[in-house]
Amino acid sequence: MRSTRPSLAVFALASVLALTVTACDSGDTTADGRASASASAAGTGSDGKIRIPDDLRDKLKEHGIDIDKWKNGAWKNWDREDWLREADEFVNPIIKGLWNPDRMRDADGRNKGVDTNDISGDQGVTDPAPAPVAARAVAPSYHANAATAGKVFFDSPEGTMVCSATVVADPAHPGKSNLVWTAGHCVHAGKKGGWYRNVAFVPSYNDAGRTEGQLENATREQVAPFGVWWGDGAQTSRQWIAQGGETGGDGASYDFAVIHVTPEKGGDGKSLEETVGAALPVDFNAPAVPKVSSITATGYPAAKPFDGQKLYQCQDRPGRLSMATSDPTMYRIGCTMTGGSSGGGWVATGSDGKPALVSNTSIGPVTSGWLAGPRLGDVAKGVYDSVSKKFAGR
Repeated sequence: MRSTRPSLAVFALASVLALTVTACDSGDTTADGRASASASAAGTGSDGKIRIPDDLRDKLKEHGIDIDKWKNGAWKNWDREDWLREADEFVNPIIKGLWNPDRMRDADGRNKGVDTNDISGDQGVTDPAPAPVAARAVAPSYHANAATAGKVFFDSPEGTMVCSATVVADPAHPGKSNLVWTAGHCVHAGKKGGWYRNVAFVPSYNDAGRTEGQLENATREQVAPFGVWWGDGAQTSRQWIAQGGETGGDGASYDFAVIHVTPEKGGDGKSLEETVGAALPVDFNAPAVPKVSSITATGYPAAKPFDGQKLYQCQDRPGRLSMATSDPTMYRIGCTMTGGSSGGGWVATGSDGKPALVSNTSIGPVTSGWLAGPRLGDVAKGVYDSVSKKFAGR
């Protein structure tokens, strides 16, 4: 989890190359396999093996990716010069089977806390810290009680990581959205890094609410009953990319991201929204903090005392948190959820009187007890609209 201090730059569009790498094994990090492009780009040789067109291979190489090496584990090379830094260079080739049950279960939750010394009294309006609100477990099935919730898995230089996320509506594809909302720090490392890799979304992860012990022998279908959806486009704010930090409040007021996803196995032609049966609208004109009576935050907390396998929620009346006078004031609620809940959706009654996503978990104190999330405004809407428009004709 994280926090604030940006410049008034707009947003960052992440372009993706549609490419699939099929793993031969069940998804170990080496993920050996045969590469194939999308049906419109790939050809089949006389030996029956799928060929990647030279132009697509060349395009990948422009981004530092040799697909033959990448599929055999080259994606684990995080040398600074090879770690994609620019906002328009999000590249996320699908590696089929990479996210198997063991890898999902062992992913670490984002646990980036804020020291209370980061919050000074002269940085704008900040209300007293809220009393902790005990996170309550969502009753299984999660799909029945929180259909839009899920987990984002990704690889970083620190290892295999996880965040929480929400299926949101797409104005370009009403009723057929493939958009997921999460935190910016769940897709991009901020000012000292670049885009993360192998970014994938699993809606209703562990839908039956199995214990960690029970999940040791679970099938992929039990862990991911609605499939694994890979990011084929992602965008966060330029403020997060320029200012986001590993700890403290830098970037938090702009710590949000939108991922466009596609099913790993091709699916049956149904969108993510059709598959899970729901998508939340996003309210970019949510009431100011004093006018919001209640917010519900949802996520999969992974740091102790939680294990990341079960879905939880906190409900509280929000207060105000300001990390810098130049940044928008954030929402803050009492909540005992920990790292892993980062990126999870915050839902309130929107300006139209209906439930809507109004924020996402961004930061919390090192000791836990509260969470803070950005209030979504014009910059967030720019991120959202750009991803929607990019895929509008697809």
